[in-house]
Amino acid sequence: ECKKVDMSVLEISGIIMSRVNAYQQGVGYQMLGNVVTIGLAFFPFLHRLFREKSLDQLKSISAEEILTLFCGAPPVTPIIILSIINFFERLCLTWMFFFMMCVAERTYKQRFLFAKLFSHITSARKARKYEIPHFRLKKVENIKIWLSLRSFLKRRGPQRSVDVVVSSVFLLTLSIAFICCAQVLRGHKTFLNDAYNWEFLIWETALLLFLLRLASLGSETNKKYSNVSILLTEQINLYLKMEKKPNKKEQLTLVNNVLKLSTKLLKELDTPFRLYGLTMNPLIYNITRVVILSAVSGVISDLLGFNIRLWKIKS
Repeated sequence: ECKKVDMSVLEISGIIMSRVNAYQQGVGYQMLGNVVTIGLAFFPFLHRLFREKSLDQLKSISAEEILTLFCGAPPVTPIIILSIINFFERLCLTWMFFFMMCVAERTYKQRFLFAKLFSHITSARKARKYEIPHFRLKKVENIKIWLSLRSFLKRRGPQRSVDVVVSSVFLLTLSIAFICCAQVLRGHKTFLNDAYNWEFLIWETALLLFLLRLASLGSETNKKYSNVSILLTEQINLYLKMEKKPNKKEQLTLVNNVLKLSTKLLKELDTPFRLYGLTMNPLIYNITRVVILSAVSGVISDLLGFNIRLWKIKS
C-alpha cells in the first residue's frame, strides 16, 4: 500500500541508509586476501621446497629436512626462533595490508549501494521493489530535496582516508610493475629464477584484482550519481503534463527551467572517477605516466622484436 507523507531529507536518507546497512555484503575479496596472505607467508618455504626437491623426493622427505628448508639454514635454536618470528611478522603485516584493502572495497560497495538506491527514488516500480520513498520532480521543492539528498548521500561514510589508502595502493602497484619491467628488460629468460620476482608477481596480481574491483565500483557509482537521463525523463513528463493541464503551464514551465539548470549543473560539477592522490597532482601523474609506460614499452619492444611507444609527450 502506498501512502502520501511529508518527509525531510534526513528521513529519506535514513531509510536509504537502513536499507544499505541491512544488505549482506559478500566475503569473496576477504577470502582472496586471506588466501594471498597465507600464500605469501609460506612462499619462502614453498619456493625452497619445490626448487631443491623433486616430486619423488617430496614423498620421502623428513621432518628435519622440512625444518631446514623452513629456516633456510641449519636448524639451530636461534635460527628457528628468528624464522618463526619472521614468518608471523610476514603473516600479520600482509594480513593488515589486505584487511585495509577489504575495508576500502566494502566502503566503495556501500557508496555504490547509496548511489543505486538514490537513482531509484524517481522510479515508482524500483522504489516499491527496494522499499524506499518515491517522488517525482514535478515541483521546485522536490527538485531541491533531490539535489540535497544527492549531496548528502555522496558524503556518507569515510571519504579521504579510504581514498588515500586506495591511491597509495595504486602507486605501490605501479612501482611493482616498474620493477618487474626493469627485471624483464635486464633478462627475461632468467626473470623467474629469483624468488623475489615470483613474490613481486603474486603481489602485482593480487593488487590488480583489488584495484579493478575498486575502479569498477567507483565508475559505476559516478554513473549513478551523474545520470542526467532521470532529469530528462522528468522534463518529458512535464511537457506531457502541460498538454493535459494548460491552466498550470506557468508553474510547470518554472519547474522545467529549474530541471534544465540542474542538468547543466550536474554536467559541470561531475567528473569521471579517478584515484584520489594520483590525478590530483599533475606532476606525480606525468612522472608516473612517462616512467611506467616507458618501461612497459621497453618490455613489449624487447619481447616482440620491434619498437613500440605507449605514450606521447604533447607540448
